[in-house]
Amino acid sequence: MSFIQELADKLAKDVLDSQDELKDDRFYEQVGKVLLSASPTLQEAYMTSIRIRLAEARGRDFLNRALKAKRDGSKAPDAPRDLSLGSGH
Repeated sequence: MSFIQELADKLAKDVLDSQDELKDDRFYEQVGKVLLSASPTLQEAYMTSIRIRLAEARGRDFLNRALKAKRDGSKAPDAPRDLSLGSGH
């Protein structure tokens, strides 16, 4: 990982970890604006880390719900519909 990616990923982790305390689940966007005004390169790396970390959290939540359903004998959660296939848009 490059120096910029390491900085951006550390900041992304810290921001996401702080959002509950701040009671603002979109606070990362404000930090992104601050970064954009100072360094578009760092802002791009930061937003990539944010998207990856948010996607991983959603994937992990889905996995945990599927495992819980299997263990409880209940219906497994449905995966989101793939909008890229035959949506007509």
